[in-house]
Amino acid sequence: MAQISCTHATHDCILHFSLHQWQLFEHIKSIGHEERDLGIVNPGDIKFGSRKYYRYIGSLTVPPCTEGVIWTVVKKVRTVSREQVHALRQAVHDGFEANARPTQQLDGRAVWLYSPRVGSGGSA
Repeated sequence: MAQISCTHATHDCILHFSLHQWQLFEHIKSIGHEERDLGIVNPGDIKFGSRKYYRYIGSLTVPPCTEGVIWTVVKKVRTVSREQVHALRQAVHDGFEANARPTQQLDGRAVWLYSPRVGSGGSA
């Protein structure tokens, strides 16, 4: 799983890469218009800076907006560089302007905050 964030100023959805994921970022920059298998990304290798996260059942953000998608959003807000945003836009080639669905009503769905227990071996 990767963290997806939206900047409120532009509503561009961007993919967050931790600094130690720079190797993956470099591959994305070099892809150009071709397809390339980057292998498997182990979500355990991604350092989010917090073990607290929100989880809810929603839908895809692009048509057909399929429901039943489990979203996980890390609680701690992170930033990315302009270079990272540019590289992602160049790699995706899908017209990012249409790649964000407006916020939907909860319609009775729950949003849960998960937080590690004190003494569970991790910092909160």
